[in-house]
Amino acid sequence: MLSILWKNATSNVVGDENGLTPFDLANVELEVRKAYEEVASQIEAGKLGYAKLPHNMQYLHQVQDAVSRFGPSATDLVVLGIGGSALGNIAIQTALNGASYNLLSDRKRGGPRLFVLDNVDPCLIGDTFDVLKRRLKTTVVNVISKSGETAETASQFMIVRDMLRKYLGDDYAKRIVATTDMERGTLNSIARAEGYAMLPVPPDVGGRFSVLSPVGLFSASMCGVDIEQMLAGAAAMQNRVLNPNFNENPAMILAAVKYVAYKLKGKPMHVMMPYSNRLYMLADWYRQLWAESLGKQVDRAGNEVFAGPTPIKALGTTDQHSQVQLYREGPNDKLTVFLDVMKHPRDLRVPEAFADNPGLSYLAKAKISKLLAAEKLATEYAMAVSKRPSVTIRFDEITPFTVGEFFFLYEFTTSLMGSMLNVNTYDQPAVELGKQATFALMGRQGYEELAAKIKPFARPDKRYMA
Repeated sequence: MLSILWKNATSNVVGDENGLTPFDLANVELEVRKAYEEVASQIEAGKLGYAKLPHNMQYLHQVQDAVSRFGPSATDLVVLGIGGSALGNIAIQTALNGASYNLLSDRKRGGPRLFVLDNVDPCLIGDTFDVLKRRLKTTVVNVISKSGETAETASQFMIVRDMLRKYLGDDYAKRIVATTDMERGTLNSIARAEGYAMLPVPPDVGGRFSVLSPVGLFSASMCGVDIEQMLAGAAAMQNRVLNPNFNENPAMILAAVKYVAYKLKGKPMHVMMPYSNRLYMLADWYRQLWAESLGKQVDRAGNEVFAGPTPIKALGTTDQHSQVQLYREGPNDKLTVFLDVMKHPRDLRVPEAFADNPGLSYLAKAKISKLLAAEKLATEYAMAVSKRPSVTIRFDEITPFTVGEFFFLYEFTTSLMGSMLNVNTYDQPAVELGKQATFALMGRQGYEELAAKIKPFARPDKRYMA
């Protein structure tokens, strides 16, 4: 189970200027309760699609059926997607299968190797398929796109489809799973015409909220993750965050701390710092969720507000040696959320060596998990001494259940923050111009006027070259 430890974000620890005072807490509780009532009523009315996912047995069974069909013969799984169609997949895999998963033998893994191509870097794509060419007959390609027209995913898919056709002939379509809109869209049309297996992208769930849908569940289940337990964890957290008691509701508390830090204490930078390599990519998933949902130019009334705390990721202990100098002595503009683990999936013990060396002997026989925990507490203490507020999200263990809890906790907290900031949490209008400019630069029909506007902008000016 997850728990929230927030003492180090209060004025008792970091002072009135940087932490929540009793006065702040009383006022923000009223704000959070208003947001809670809005979000809870939206969920009750069925208006927030992501809140239905932990209980959607149809999606679960569709994924399980697809895994039963493709899993036994698959040595490799390639996911083509970007943003919300990739970050959740990577986060689940890293958290629950670890960094060495792909290096294990087919027998020891018990599932296919996973490659998530979340960029159009030609080296990433080319190098991946150099590795896979000899195994294409046993490779499954999962292309994830609601419309099928996202330039990055579409270009990847066209390359991979061509490769499969060359190597497998008429059987190429049997190796493709399209996760897309089930009613309309370019990928839907192609999948039906060419006979791909299909999984749904929920029509009422935005990409960054879709990790607990077939978008994230298929690759997880293919690689041996217990997705029923992950959904159970999300459902358990949903029950906790729908509790109207402020002091017992982890999302209300987390939103209160983050809101006060951002609006009242001059802390627009929100760092997530896991003390676990397995949890590091959860911070990547969080960055998209937080940035796209809360970074808005206008509020819901159309007034310019330029809202949004900036999400930052760091890794303990690695970034104690690269970032904490700035976090402690630079601008006091950050709230840090530590991710802590009580029991790691495995542990090691330092050998008894160098007993006569006082600079090393204290480490003898120590568990590495104890050292990591000490490093986290030491950083937390040092930040508090410098009046830098922090919160800890504690995992009792890293399991499918607790990962599911984490996903739903942050989705609901994001909804609360969006309501408190009075912005539309579920759109991302600023992303569209970049997409359209890409279409124009690549010569897509209908975007000629925009291409003409971009041309002088892109022309180098020797006055500004060095």
